[in-house]
Amino acid sequence: MMDVSDPDVLACMDNYHVRLIAPAQMTDEEIMKFQSSLREVMLFIKYSKDRENLSRVLAANEDRFREVERRAADVIEAITNSGIKYGESEEVVDVCQAIREIRMEERKIGEQDGELKKAKEAAKNFYNLGVDVEKIAQGVGYAVETVKGWLGL
Repeated sequence: MMDVSDPDVLACMDNYHVRLIAPAQMTDEEIMKFQSSLREVMLFIKYSKDRENLSRVLAANEDRFREVERRAADVIEAITNSGIKYGESEEVVDVCQAIREIRMEERKIGEQDGELKKAKEAAKNFYNLGVDVEKIAQGVGYAVETVKGWLGL
């Protein structure tokens, strides 16, 4: 992994073999052979970018993902940055519930983004029709300065 040719530096370095595990290249059957929480960690990592398959895996292994050791949940979060939240004092984490909460929050944010987009479009349409900016702001429920920003005024 390092290209070192200086004999003095090489004399200070041990030649350890490192075994790498690539969950994405493993079959589910190979991953299921693990007998510790590493199984859940590997499955989650493998499917973390594939929402549909992650849901399938979580459902198929729901009993195990409902009680994931905190350290395993820490590894899952650190590697996948999935947004799993849990309390400092929790010894086990319900990953299924955490994922449901994340998805509910994503839906809320998506709905808010959609409402904001509609308000901006409405403001632009009314402005193009000659409606006063103050009335537009009142109609869409945003501050006059915000609506002016949308309209580039």
